[in-house]
Amino acid sequence: MDIGEVRRFMLDLQGLIVQRMERLDGGRFRRDAWERPEGGGGLTCVLEDGALLERGGVNFSHVLGASLPPTASVRHPELAGGSYEALGVSLVFHPRNPYVPTVHMNLRCLAARTPGGEPVWWFGGGMDLTPVYGFAEDAVHFHRTCRGALEPFGEDYYPRFKRWCDDYFFLPHRQEPRGIGGIFFDDFSEGGFSPALGLVQSIGGHFLPAYLPIVERRMQLPYGERERDFQAYRRGRYVEFNLVYDRGTLFGLQSGGRVESILMSLPPLVRWRYDWQPAAGSPEARLYRDFLVARDWLE
Repeated sequence: MDIGEVRRFMLDLQGLIVQRMERLDGGRFRRDAWERPEGGGGLTCVLEDGALLERGGVNFSHVLGASLPPTASVRHPELAGGSYEALGVSLVFHPRNPYVPTVHMNLRCLAARTPGGEPVWWFGGGMDLTPVYGFAEDAVHFHRTCRGALEPFGEDYYPRFKRWCDDYFFLPHRQEPRGIGGIFFDDFSEGGFSPALGLVQSIGGHFLPAYLPIVERRMQLPYGERERDFQAYRRGRYVEFNLVYDRGTLFGLQSGGRVESILMSLPPLVRWRYDWQPAAGSPEARLYRDFLVARDWLE
């Protein structure tokens, strides 16, 4: 296990994504280095009120702790109370244009040990797409690229991680997926450290090819108040998931992480309505009918 190799990969990936998104947006990310008293720290990169991104963040963190938080130890009860070291790169982009989908990616590594015990490590993460107005070609492209990231490591990984993503990014209280999914995995150590890290690196390397062509297709489409209003309403679902169910958010808060960096994932403008339903046959209704359903986009 080489934590230094994981750290270098994640910092390089963060830098590359920030650079490419700055080029598209025309604005600059604010770079905010931070430390935590318990050990470790990170680099938060945030762009707000940009031409493309209403809010976007790409965070790196490398933190150490004396006691593994409950969200991480629930599947590893033997490690409860053990020391840990956690690294991650996490991003969320909330575009201004409602036709450009919100995207999320997270890649993380956690190593833990109990007193006198052997270290235990695993990787987790993935990427997923959340459109406001769906386009089938965008969904197919995103899932095809996700499959391409995993195919060199085994044909079973994409369908397995795709199902995992569909199950994870689901709001039980709404009985509704958060978006069109992508890939998700956790507690992953198959094949040993180097092969597992190689899979994680491939996912990270495929993020920009998965997302940027969609951005470039949609970022100049005209929109009005109707589209912005629906966008704000749909962002409410994103907030509900992140604050109630998201494991990364809960781990960050339970481990005493930097709150501003953790909540960077929330959109700047959101709207809730009481018992609202889209008009039948409308573009808004099409999102629910054709996109907020679990389906095989590569059929």
